[in-house]
Amino acid sequence: MTRFIGLTGGIGAGKSEALAAAARLGAATLSTDRVAHDLLDREDVRKLLVERWGPEVAPSGAVDRVKVAEIVFERPDELSWLESQLHPRVGEAVLDWRRDLGPDVEVAVVEVPLLFEAAMEGAFDRTAAVVASDEIRERRIAQRGQPGLAGRESRQLDQDEKAARADFVIRNDGTIEELEARVGELLAAVGSEGAR
Repeated sequence: MTRFIGLTGGIGAGKSEALAAAARLGAATLSTDRVAHDLLDREDVRKLLVERWGPEVAPSGAVDRVKVAEIVFERPDELSWLESQLHPRVGEAVLDWRRDLGPDVEVAVVEVPLLFEAAMEGAFDRTAAVVASDEIRERRIAQRGQPGLAGRESRQLDQDEKAARADFVIRNDGTIEELEARVGELLAAVGSEGAR
C-alpha cells in the first residue's frame, strides 16, 4: 500500500531540492506549485482570469504570469480569489495523480508549500517540514533574484511552527548529499510503516 507524505517548509528552505532528492531515491513525486503553474495554461482557467481582470492578462492568448503576479501581490483580495479558483483544481489534480499510481509505488511525496495553512495535512499519512537557518534561506532567495524573507512569509506559518506540526523535520543547512541522506531516512521510515 502506497504511503503518502506531504512535504512543506519555509521559503528558501529547500522543499524543491528535497522533492528532487525523493525522486532520485525512487519515490513518486508531485509539486503542487508545478500543478498550479500548469493550470494557468488551461483554457478554462485563462478564460476565468480574462473575465476577472481583462484581456491584458492574456494578451497573446497565453496567461502573462508576470501580470497576474503584479495583480495578486498588490491586492490580497485578488490573491484570495485566484486561490479559490486554483486550489480546488490543484486538489483534483493531486487526487487524480494519486489514483493513477501503480500498486508497486511504496512511497509518494507531494510538495505543498501551504500544507498546514490550507489544513491539508489530513490528506497524507505523514508530513515533513524542510527547515534551514534564516541566513541560509536569505542567501538562497537572493541567488534566485527574489526579495528577502521579510514580507514574503506574511501568509505562511513560520518555519518553526511548520516544524512543530510536522511528523518529520528535515534540516537543510548543508550539502545536497546531506539533504538526500536525510530524505532517504524519511522515505525508509515511512516505507517501513507501510510494510507493517
